[in-house]
Formats: sequence, C-alpha cells, structure tokens
Amino acid sequence: MAGAEHEVLVARDAMTVYSFLLDGRNLPSWQAGVRSAGLSSGSAGSVGAVYQVTMDGPRGRPVARDYEITAARPGAEIQFQVVAGPSLVRGGFYLSTEGAGTRVRFALESPSKGFWSFVRPACRGRLRTVVGQLSSLPGVMEERTTAG
Repeated sequence: MAGAEHEVLVARDAMTVYSFLLDGRNLPSWQAGVRSAGLSSGSAGSVGAVYQVTMDGPRGRPVARDYEITAARPGAEIQFQVVAGPSLVRGGFYLSTEGAGTRVRFALESPSKGFWSFVRPACRGRLRTVVGQLSSLPGVMEERTTAG
C-alpha cells in the first residue's frame, strides 16, 4: 500500500470544519485541479452519498474521480472510497479539537498489488501532493466563515 497524510490547524470549531469537508461540492474551493463536484446519488453528506468529481487530467483532459462516503462520525471523522477514476484510493479526514480550533488530518492510501507495486514511489508522490493541498483549507475556511 502506498499512503500519505498531512495535518493542518483550522481556526474554526470541529462541526463547522466537519460540515464543510463532508459536502463534496466544496472541493473546488480548496483542492487544485478540481473542475467540478456535485452530488450524484444518496443524501448529501451521509454515508453512501456519491459525489461526481471532475479533475484536470493528462493533457488537460477531464478525469472522473467520483467518491463515496463510507463512514462519518459528526465532528470527528469522514472516510471515503474513490469509485471512479484511474486509481481507486481510499482515505479520510480525522478531526480533533485543539484550543479554539480544529486539527485536521487528511490521509490517503492506494492499493498497489501486482504490476502497480512497481509504480509505488510515483503513486506515493501523487498522494503526498493531494494531501498537501490541505494546507489551503485554513485560509479558505477562515475567510469563508468570516465573510459568511
């Protein structure tokens, strides 16, 4: 398994951060390369909900990276599984209260069996890039909450 994780501190309460992350339609505001995201099935923000996500792909072509919410604990944890796209990663957001803010850990893992075990270092690098985008979340959340 290839995996990566990254943590940030957001100056907002855990339920506000949880609600923001749970709604997949917010992805374009903090993840680079996300062209669009919308609910395709299920109830928004609930276990079983599937979000249709279109990302920038090779040579500027759109790539599907749809995902399903597989577990959710309000204010504490969101887990998901990518169900469409070139790599079927799984991951989650793990929240904990820290002072007046919320510490968020974003973790991803990708199964790498057989042939794919040869590309594990490249896969790990891509995963690190994706989880590293969590660094933009505090600015987006803090600006949005203040403005809203």
